[in-house]
Amino acid sequence: MSETADAVGVHRVLEPSGVLPQAAWRLDADPRIRPDEVRLRVRRLNLDAASFTQLRDQHGGDGERVREDVAGIIATRGKMHNPVTGSGGMLIGVVEEVGPESPLGLHVGDRVATLVSLTLTPLRIEDGLCGWDGLSEQVPCDGTAILFRRSIVAILPEDLPEELAMSVNDVCGAPALTTRVVQGYVERGVRPTVAVLGGAGKSGSLSLVAARRAGAGRTLGVVPGEGEARLLREAGLADVVALADARDPVGLAEAVSGALGAPADLTIVCVTVPGCEHGAVLATAEGGTIIFFSMATSFTAAALGAEGLAADVTMLIGNGYARGHAALALDLLRTEPALRALFEARLAGEPA
Repeated sequence: MSETADAVGVHRVLEPSGVLPQAAWRLDADPRIRPDEVRLRVRRLNLDAASFTQLRDQHGGDGERVREDVAGIIATRGKMHNPVTGSGGMLIGVVEEVGPESPLGLHVGDRVATLVSLTLTPLRIEDGLCGWDGLSEQVPCDGTAILFRRSIVAILPEDLPEELAMSVNDVCGAPALTTRVVQGYVERGVRPTVAVLGGAGKSGSLSLVAARRAGAGRTLGVVPGEGEARLLREAGLADVVALADARDPVGLAEAVSGALGAPADLTIVCVTVPGCEHGAVLATAEGGTIIFFSMATSFTAAALGAEGLAADVTMLIGNGYARGHAALALDLLRTEPALRALFEARLAGEPA
């Protein structure tokens, strides 16, 4: 096997052959490591929002059935890869063994968060998820996970609770790309208007704060219910808040234009449900930009929808990785008390 194939974990693919771990149906989660791998003792998973929402809705909020489904997916596939949404999440754990050829710079005992998806991480659960009630995105558990040479991992900060740091790291790509895009506008002499769909969620709230810091002219948080709207208004994370169902294209476009006075220069999609692509296109100004961070996005629907609406917009896939993304997101959390309070309330399960 080539050096490139080894570095990205192709040797762990059981089926189908010839694909990368993320595209594989099943991985080998054997805890015995190769010289260039690292084994973690897993302490907690964080299911991505789209995956957890789909599982919760599929099972009518029955936590026991959700727990059984997640345990079954991991046992069957050797990774947490939701077959419906195609998404997974990330994890935190403690370094248990480091191969002598691993370039990740980790040491036994390091507390770390993986910054790569669970859809490509070999994972074995040893406790049957018995400590999880199936009612939250964070999954306490015991098991092992394998990192490759090109895996991305961050040492957990000492000044933040593990659950809080994990919640932020799960979506740290969102504020990083938001910052980059807004700064690009500013460098061209434009302070863009920014609409964030799902502005009260994890990635949405971080994106609102990142956009403001990067020089956005005006920020709009769009949420579906009054409870989330109240949270955003009280936190002051957006300049203006609007109520709209992102699945209603005309209603969403009218809400954004009504709040901002015109379609948004930059629309950021952070919702956890499918069917929001056309609304995002309609809500964005001609020549504007859309960032799709939601794993519930149909990129076929987005591309064909823009074509059908004769909308000349730039559409970006929200890459979960950017250099320095974890440090940037954690800095936003540390320096914005209202943002931290929103994350803590979410972790505590307080209703929106």
